[in-house]
Amino acid sequence: MALLLAVIGGLALWLAFPPFDLWPLAAVGPLLLMLVVFGRSARGGAALGMVMGSAFFLPLLTWTGVFVGDLPWVALSLAQAAFFALMGTGAALVSRLPAAPLWAAGLWVAQEALRSRLPFGGFPWGRLGFSQADGPFASFAAYGGVPLVTFGVALTGTTLAASVARPVGRRLRRGSDRSPSRLRRALTCAAAAIVPALGLLAWLPLPGSQLSEGGEPTTVALVQGNVPRSGLDFNAQRRAVLDNHVQQTLELAERVDGGGTPRPDVVIWPENSSDIDPYQNPDAAAAIDRAARAVDAPILIGAVLDGPGRYLTNAGIVWDPVTGPGERYAKRHPVPFGEYMPARSFFRLFSEQVDLLRRDFLPGTEPGVLDVGGVRLGDVICFEVAYDGLVSDVVDGGASLLVVQTNNATFGYTAESEQQLAMSRLRAIEHGRTVLVAATSGISAVVAPDGTVVDRSELFMPYVFVGSLAQRTQTTTATRMGAVPEAALAGLSGAAVLAALATDRRSRRARTTPEHSIDEEGPRDL
Repeated sequence: MALLLAVIGGLALWLAFPPFDLWPLAAVGPLLLMLVVFGRSARGGAALGMVMGSAFFLPLLTWTGVFVGDLPWVALSLAQAAFFALMGTGAALVSRLPAAPLWAAGLWVAQEALRSRLPFGGFPWGRLGFSQADGPFASFAAYGGVPLVTFGVALTGTTLAASVARPVGRRLRRGSDRSPSRLRRALTCAAAAIVPALGLLAWLPLPGSQLSEGGEPTTVALVQGNVPRSGLDFNAQRRAVLDNHVQQTLELAERVDGGGTPRPDVVIWPENSSDIDPYQNPDAAAAIDRAARAVDAPILIGAVLDGPGRYLTNAGIVWDPVTGPGERYAKRHPVPFGEYMPARSFFRLFSEQVDLLRRDFLPGTEPGVLDVGGVRLGDVICFEVAYDGLVSDVVDGGASLLVVQTNNATFGYTAESEQQLAMSRLRAIEHGRTVLVAATSGISAVVAPDGTVVDRSELFMPYVFVGSLAQRTQTTTATRMGAVPEAALAGLSGAAVLAALATDRRSRRARTTPEHSIDEEGPRDL
């Protein structure tokens, strides 16, 4: 029965994320994990956590294996599930403590903090907070970032679990059938309802969905040129990808000259919109020059640069219509196994496909704060939007608009693009900034500071957006707090685990001492 509930909890988590977007189900995972590990050993908690994590990540991350096979997908999913095993261990231990729902909810934050950093810089996909863009919990992002959203979701689930954990836990172990009092059950359910209710109230002071309000306006154009094909060889016709973005920009320039569209101050192209290095290829540089001069505005392009040395660089480059290439941002967090191959000789033992990645990308060192036509843009590239620190760095650096340059063509018609867009929506709320998602093949989108998707493209279709956006300079509580909420919540839960270990040690000593009686009542109530 416990194994079945763990599987159900993992599947409920999966359904909370795009493309299903059943966000209330995100609380079911913490609820069921708390139920199945209540009063169990650390080893039992680890096993059940691993089961839940596997049931969650295997369906969530299917897009990772669409074009590279099942082995990378399964390996990544199980590696992420291992963090759930660690969390299950901690949840089993803290279930014995007073205020157990609080500590268990903090463990969800701690688990996400760990897997956002380990191994190889981490993989923050599937954080509870990223499932909540359409729900009341999303507003917590403005006060404590994604970690506080995760905590709110988890606390709702663990608090609900508190009303039934003792009888269900005993029943799963074929023990007592005693139920909690109706009053206690009602009080715990009411406590669980308070958390999302606070989220609803917190919506009130958030920035609105009006893109042009809240700061000096600027007109921005977002261009999705599309690619010849999906999959790993999306750029097999690399010049075609560049030409598509040039052509869409030239057509935009014609509409501007005809008076039907306002002239943009800034044009945004996506990641890999020029897979040909424009510094070394005069034809590519000439094509970009032509587009910039036609629209008479600087273009933030995405380019793959040949160098330094044996490396490649994934860069965002400001291309001025008069002076050509200027400021640039080099992606700080290249994707392991996608943009660089760690321990290549070791992983080759498992799959020869590691050699499909012939050259490694070198990470940049500076945040992506760029001056584009007088507008301070905060640029993050593709998966970087999932990392709290990389996004907060550009806001701390003075960015008034956030840009996510991305290329999702590798993942075809999967849920990856929708899941990444959900992350951008949380970032908009977290920092009170309009977020522009520029994708080669979709989904490109304009996200208002309250997380509303104002406009968006479809997959594998050309798309152009032009609109007036406010350059916001106000900072949210979350921006000012930085990593403090995550550190505090994770640290408190870690301290609770240590306290539970100490309590267990004292209990074992007491059981081996004749003058102490054994507590026959079992674990303390939550």
